[in-house]
Amino acid sequence: MVTIRTEVVIYAPVALCFDMARDMDLHPRTVWPRTKERLVKGKVRGKVECGDQVTFEATHFGIRQRLTSCVVEYERPRYFVDEMVSGAFHFMRHKHVFLEREELTIMRDELKFAAPFGAMGRWADRYILKSYMTKFLTYRNEQLKRLIEEEWRKKRES
Repeated sequence: MVTIRTEVVIYAPVALCFDMARDMDLHPRTVWPRTKERLVKGKVRGKVECGDQVTFEATHFGIRQRLTSCVVEYERPRYFVDEMVSGAFHFMRHKHVFLEREELTIMRDELKFAAPFGAMGRWADRYILKSYMTKFLTYRNEQLKRLIEEEWRKKRES
């Protein structure tokens, strides 16, 4: 199993960061355009909450795939956790944590996953998927930060 941890500082209140991170209307705007990711089933509009499932369809490594995840833990505005219900991985768990620090928010992600196929999957985890998923998550977080900070700027100016 692989664990990836990322952290980004966002200059906006924690509640806004939390709500925008779980907003399915924003999700497609925060992932790599080349994956052509779209939401196809479940909670495809609005903000996910505990118990909500979402099915994503995207192209990774030239293969069109579907992944369904479910929000299994949720404490607004501190954290939420989604776990894969079905998809290409043997296991996937993504914890989103939001820490309030004066006038900013620290958004942390912990993504744990394991590919199927035993030893071959463990090799792919270590030498291919860890780097790929780190870049994917980092890109998404940078886009989310940009959108959140734009929204916060608009709210302050109005």
